[in-house]
Amino acid sequence: MKTALTRAAPPAADPKPARNARQNREKIMEAIRNAAIAEFSQNGLKGTSTQAIAERAGLTKPQLHYYIQGKEALYEELLTSVVSEWKGMFDAGSTDPAKVLGNYIRFKLQLAFDKPEISRIFTREVLDGGRNLDKFWPESRQRTREKADVINGWIARGLMKPVDAHTLLMSIWAITQFYADSAVQVQRLMKPKQPGWTPDREALVEELTGFVLRGCGIK
Repeated sequence: MKTALTRAAPPAADPKPARNARQNREKIMEAIRNAAIAEFSQNGLKGTSTQAIAERAGLTKPQLHYYIQGKEALYEELLTSVVSEWKGMFDAGSTDPAKVLGNYIRFKLQLAFDKPEISRIFTREVLDGGRNLDKFWPESRQRTREKADVINGWIARGLMKPVDAHTLLMSIWAITQFYADSAVQVQRLMKPKQPGWTPDREALVEELTGFVLRGCGIK
């Protein structure tokens, strides 16, 4: 017969405080990121202060610096996010130029409408000389060459008429990002009495895709 007393196991730690702390941190970081996007898209890196980001996020400046290293780190994170989102939009493995170019235009427009401020941050950086994009240019050049090679392959197989591949790609970037970078202009010219109005996405995708495919001699 056992005479030793069995000690009761300690109660399991309540996971709620840790979970709540994590959720609270995630909520604050989201507020900081949204504030940074708004400030950088309007003022660029040089024109944005951590004080402005803190105020927009509902924090004091010391509170902000508890969560971030500095505005430069935030800025680089946002540039990285937009470059990363653009990476997989062009399906280089497909042999159907109409499908690839149509989807490329659709994805680019979706990003322009869903995340216009992110696009404006990139465009403003380019207009400022692109110094903070130096680390991204080598990979971007490589991806652009790969896209151009695919387009030139279509041309060689007679799937589309001869065009300059780089000009085609940059034209697609221009007509899609315009709806992010110049959203105010689009609204004021099209619907001046309807603040916040945006074009019908599907109609715009069809229209722009038609322009591009007809220019490339693709049915």
